[in-house]
Amino acid sequence: MLIKDVYLEFSRLAEYLKSLSLLFARLILAYGFYEPAMMKWSDISAVAEWFGTIGIPMPTLNAYMAATTEITGVVLLTLGLFTRAISIPLIVIMIVAIITVHLPHGFSAGDNGFEIPLYYMLFLFIFLSHGGGKFSLDNMIFGDKN
Repeated sequence: MLIKDVYLEFSRLAEYLKSLSLLFARLILAYGFYEPAMMKWSDISAVAEWFGTIGIPMPTLNAYMAATTEITGVVLLTLGLFTRAISIPLIVIMIVAIITVHLPHGFSAGDNGFEIPLYYMLFLFIFLSHGGGKFSLDNMIFGDKN
């Protein structure tokens, strides 16, 4: 029984880290989307052309949609605003990135594989299911059950 009690107390104390870990994860993921978003916006026509070469339909429209979604994701994840909602289009972007760019290279990030977009997708699923946490505008505006 002692091991169970110690573990339950440890689990109770670890709960205090939940909101802080969601905050750090949101900020790090937002930063991870920042550079790709800015790269897309710096030369959107080149991105549209590249999208066309890898078989993405309506490449110009999709380049603008991807860039807009990513930069919107940076802002919303940083603020913790509409965290659950922005997670869905960002997950779609990660799925498209995995299928069109990373999958043929295998898993390893070092080989341009799907490892990093998969991790991003995992974080986004966590935000989709848990929300932005205590340290978010979602919590301030919508309360604990955002």
